[in-house]
Amino acid sequence: MNPRIPASYSELGRWLHNFATSHGKREHLAVEVVVETDEAREGRAYGLRLILEGRIFPPPGAPPIELSYPEVAEGRSRFAWCEALAERIRAEVRRLAGDRREVRSV
Repeated sequence: MNPRIPASYSELGRWLHNFATSHGKREHLAVEVVVETDEAREGRAYGLRLILEGRIFPPPGAPPIELSYPEVAEGRSRFAWCEALAERIRAEVRRLAGDRREVRSV
């Protein structure tokens, strides 16, 4: 993606949801991703949570993984940023899964 091509807040939210889901499911097929885009965040940030078999990261009461709108808008076109976010998501899913990993066979 070209970072100079404008993307709306909702478009980037969908991209982030798809990106996080894709990488999370590489570790466990049952993982769910929630991208928080409530009114307080609209146009400025996203909150990211991972849910696996009733376990939530970050846990309820703790703030979600925060990603600013400008950070996502610019980062989505940079390999290193995407790679770091993907590894962070995958590591948290592995932690949530513990010894109950369920990965896709290729």
